[in-house]
Amino acid sequence: MRRTALLASAALLAGLLPWAATARAADEPAPVPVDRFEGEVPFAAQPAEGIFTWGGDSDDPPALRLADRADAPEGGKVLAGSYDISGYGGFTHDYAATAPAHDWSAHRGIRLWWDGRNNGRKIAFEIKDGGANGEASELWTTSFTDDFTGWKQVELPFTGFVYRTDYQPVGGIDHVLGLKETWGYALTLPAGTKGDFAMDGVELYGTADQALRASVTTDAPVVPVREGRTAEVRVTVATTGEQPLADPVTVTYATADGTASAGTDYTPVSGTLTFPAGTASGTTRTVAVPTRRDRAAEPAETIPLKLTVSGAKAPAETPQVVVDAHGLPYLDPRLPVRKRVADLLGRMSLAEKAGQMTQAERGAMTKPGDIAGYALGSLLSGGGSTPTPNTPAAWAKMIDGFQLRTRATRFQIPLIYGVDAVHGHNNLSGATVLPHNIGIGATRDPSLAYRTGEVTAAEVRATGVPWDFAPCLCVSRDERWGRSYESFGEDPALVQSMETVIQGLQGRANGKDLSRDDKVLATAKHFVGDGGTAYGSSTTGTYTVDQGVTEVTRKQLEDIHLAPFRTAVERGVGTVMPSYSSLDIAGDGKGAVKMHARGDMINGVLKDRMGFDGFVISDWNAIDQLPGDYAAHVRTAVGAGLDMMMVPYSYKDFTATLTDEVKAGRIGEDRVDDAVARILTEKFRLGLFEHPYADTSGAAAIGSGAHREVARRAAAESQVLLKNAGGLLPLKKSEKVYVAGSNADDIGNQTGGWTLTWQGASGNTVPGTTVLQGLRRAGGDVTYSKDASAPTGGYDVGVVVVGETPYAEGVGDVGNGHSLSLSEADQAAVDKVCAAMKCAVLIVSGRPQLVGDRLDGIDALVASWLPGTEGEGVADVLYGRRPFTGQLPVTWPRTEAQLPINVGDASYDPQFPYGWGLTTLTRVPKGGTATLRDLGARAAAAERHGDDRSGRALVTEARLLVQQKAGDHLTEAVAAPFADADHLLLTGRYGKAVEKLAQAYRAA
Repeated sequence: MRRTALLASAALLAGLLPWAATARAADEPAPVPVDRFEGEVPFAAQPAEGIFTWGGDSDDPPALRLADRADAPEGGKVLAGSYDISGYGGFTHDYAATAPAHDWSAHRGIRLWWDGRNNGRKIAFEIKDGGANGEASELWTTSFTDDFTGWKQVELPFTGFVYRTDYQPVGGIDHVLGLKETWGYALTLPAGTKGDFAMDGVELYGTADQALRASVTTDAPVVPVREGRTAEVRVTVATTGEQPLADPVTVTYATADGTASAGTDYTPVSGTLTFPAGTASGTTRTVAVPTRRDRAAEPAETIPLKLTVSGAKAPAETPQVVVDAHGLPYLDPRLPVRKRVADLLGRMSLAEKAGQMTQAERGAMTKPGDIAGYALGSLLSGGGSTPTPNTPAAWAKMIDGFQLRTRATRFQIPLIYGVDAVHGHNNLSGATVLPHNIGIGATRDPSLAYRTGEVTAAEVRATGVPWDFAPCLCVSRDERWGRSYESFGEDPALVQSMETVIQGLQGRANGKDLSRDDKVLATAKHFVGDGGTAYGSSTTGTYTVDQGVTEVTRKQLEDIHLAPFRTAVERGVGTVMPSYSSLDIAGDGKGAVKMHARGDMINGVLKDRMGFDGFVISDWNAIDQLPGDYAAHVRTAVGAGLDMMMVPYSYKDFTATLTDEVKAGRIGEDRVDDAVARILTEKFRLGLFEHPYADTSGAAAIGSGAHREVARRAAAESQVLLKNAGGLLPLKKSEKVYVAGSNADDIGNQTGGWTLTWQGASGNTVPGTTVLQGLRRAGGDVTYSKDASAPTGGYDVGVVVVGETPYAEGVGDVGNGHSLSLSEADQAAVDKVCAAMKCAVLIVSGRPQLVGDRLDGIDALVASWLPGTEGEGVADVLYGRRPFTGQLPVTWPRTEAQLPINVGDASYDPQFPYGWGLTTLTRVPKGGTATLRDLGARAAAAERHGDDRSGRALVTEARLLVQQKAGDHLTEAVAAPFADADHLLLTGRYGKAVEKLAQAYRAA
């Protein structure tokens, strides 16, 4: 059927198709076809023009075909398909990236024929606007509901499309739906139930509405003003492309009823603003709203300013003038924090208290007015949840925008915004990305851990974020765990020694530094025992270890897993996050109980026995894993001692349920008051009531040379030299070096998970220096061949950089698509290079890799961990600018069958023991057993006199002696006492540590 025939027979179609649209109005232009589905647009993908499918999983993309249909509204074929989507899926028509974009700006909207199934399901329709091509453009979306049967022409006016806030492929371009550079459209099909569909005749229709190209905005949705002063609301008209107005725009305004009283708290105003045709885009008029002073102490009061717009798109929200709260004791910074908390708490309603106990994800704020509407206490950015563009200024602007919303609440309680800055401000592009904790543990340098905390805090706070969900104080006991790199190590004493990072983040333990512009509230996580979860115990999806069960005796719990949290509380950590995992304590009769439900541990141990006076924040949606219905989840978690719930997208359900449970008497008001008091205390200590908005004065230091120098030093000190036959390392500048391996020139692999996104990604993801670039900058004579395919003749030494690709949490569990073995490509590269020349193998990974079968052919072996963005730090030790000083923070196993294997085990025969780490550029003391006896006596004396510096130095000398003698012949008789000695060193028992080393020496 030709298009003219279709239009000519519109009346007939209207009878046959009950939902058919009528013919266009006489003054409207003819529709412009986009897709007829007659074969004119192929099934293809970028950079060519075409239709292609996509989905969250391999089985989520729909199956598409061009089907012959006698009832096709347009031509003889339709686009038909079937789908069975578990996550998300759909299809796209992109225009060719090699051709100009299309101009849709002359049209009112886009429409299509849809074969209705009357299933009530929503179909999301998206258009791609601006940018370089279809995969680098802004996404604008709307939807229609399949609530009809048979063919219907669905019209989607462009004025109904909204900018996607949950996902943009490359970030915002201008946040304006210009339509002059349109790259195509996409449909997202319903998930959860099998279905099929048919569509036809996608076309542009109608004449553009000026409301699409012209809009009226106000400078802010909330305009705070001090009592007695005049608020100024700036009203601006703007057009796409900054063209003058084609038609006049009028804005009628009038103050309306809010919580402020007209005539008492403010002087009512009304009137009309006129923007004539020809007015320049960006022109602003001001509405002045005078407020009155009555000298009484009052909470904040609101004055809505209603705007009626003609000729342009109206503001999305009615702006509110807010007369600031004033004169109330909690606002007085001269009062002690406890008095300010008591005063504010006594004024709050139950709903306001429930809001303070609620944390939502920024991506859930599609209606930012909910911040005030639900009196939310906190927002967070999950991994990869970033503003557009992902810059320090955009972060500060975004958070200030959220913070502004709190000004419209009665008591103007500021939000506390949190991020997972677990190795630097890792969500921010351009931030300094430090080694992950496993590498920091390898440095054995508490002062360096402190400096990494300082760098992180300064960069995080400079973007307006006052709260960091770090550090992770887990004691990792099984390297098959996907979170093992988040741990400082397997020994609680090592983890405790690295907790100087808390002072780096927060400052002094008394909290006096928290209001500084370079400090953040820290979070000790995950309480308690997540590092001890047993392999195979997880019931979360396909995870094998993460979120599983930790089975311990009471003594093991105290000595291994609780010890780091005791230290954290002593250091004044402000918040604690429980683990997803379950705890099963032998003999307590409870069995395996989710940590978020263990009141005996949270209330009993953490708060009562340890004296923790900060607040407890749940993990992401963790309360949903508790038994029972949702009300039971809330009762259990609050009763167990959780003070704030991270309920990213279910904040409405949580606040409503919490309120209902308190009203019903199933949650005590005193428990709620305790939770809110703890939260308010930290907000006051952070200075948020006096300075709620971002202080960006430190933004220039983000990613600065000084900060990257700390990261470079950390990367260098984290390198652990496991083997160095013939003194191959350090390299000489005169040597010709052949570099190979998958991780030599991949900054994404080098930084690992929790870098820009939750899982991280391979490739050129963040600014920084790869290991290869570091070697080149060091001045070496370097040739690179990733897969070692280039000729290997004529080189003095090979450097093969291999290891893991990024992952996070249970996604990275061994057995969940991951192993501890090198990939086949990595093995081949090692084999080829090491067969051709002397070689050093660097393993860039979050945990030990099994290399015992190749160890004899490797001259030097280095555990590089995940060194962050500063590959020059790795080059520093390879070329001898710095010495190798790192020590294993975890035991390096011979085989996976040995796992779990940890220092102190009754049977302990690893490839390399805990604490092992050869040195370069360091004098190894001469002597043997007599020297060790002397070192032991002096170490014991240092211990008695409290001379920690001398004690550590003496143990280090003894350790170097043992490593020199043992060489590559590590037996259980050597490894066990050697590892024990490092634990003794960390607990200050220097004399005993040397005794153990002497035992290892005799066995070597």
